[in-house]
Amino acid sequence: MQPEIAAASPPQERLPQGLPSPAVSFALPIRVYYEDTDAGGVVYYANYLRFCERARTEWLRALGVEQQALLDSAGIAFVVRSVKADYLQPARLDDVLQVVSHIATLRRASLVFEQEIRRDGQLLFTAQVLIACIDHRRQKPVQIPAPLYANLHAHLESLA
Repeated sequence: MQPEIAAASPPQERLPQGLPSPAVSFALPIRVYYEDTDAGGVVYYANYLRFCERARTEWLRALGVEQQALLDSAGIAFVVRSVKADYLQPARLDDVLQVVSHIATLRRASLVFEQEIRRDGQLLFTAQVLIACIDHRRQKPVQIPAPLYANLHAHLESLA
């Protein structure tokens, strides 16, 4: 089970500051283990958010962005500001899921990920996740460092 970057339909929402809509998604396979399920044998609702967190982290890592290195070198962190989630169908023990993520909006101090969880093509879960860039020490919003923002912007432009 290897993550993959693949073409996807761009979102309908336009990016601010004249940025093009991204045309790329990142897919991370996740197997459901016993520890992921509740007493009824289905994936516990909070674990869908954990799966999405892993996929966002691995997408950034695939772009060469290590979150611990950002914290150590620049004192910044990415934090979840808000989540809108829809639970459509249950996942179960031993299912192999695809967590598909793409950036819907890139702003100077935040980004919005749109994420889906699928099993054999069937849509199980969707989420919109607003991620804020913060100064870790002060716990206040800050701009995404210019080199990282440029990297994200260039990557999105090259795939549009």
